[in-house]
Amino acid sequence: MKLEIVTPDHFIFSGEVNIVSLPGKNGSFSIKKDHAPLIASLKAGVLSYVQELNHYEFVTGAGVMEVKDNKIVVCVESAVKNKH
Repeated sequence: MKLEIVTPDHFIFSGEVNIVSLPGKNGSFSIKKDHAPLIASLKAGVLSYVQELNHYEFVTGAGVMEVKDNKIVVCVESAVKNKH
């Protein structure tokens, strides 16, 4: 599935991923391939995804996300790659 992460100032990431974990306003949740359509509010926190066998994390500001037809678009106030 395709993931796009954008902020008001930058296009942060676009690519194929296996799974995405997001900091939802009502708790963290994960999205896998063929997930039902969804729009959700996000709180500031850690967004992570797996691309092939690699794990990546971003510390993000609050925002929103949409899942539709195996495409996830995440719009957040800010996103900085987490150095873990």
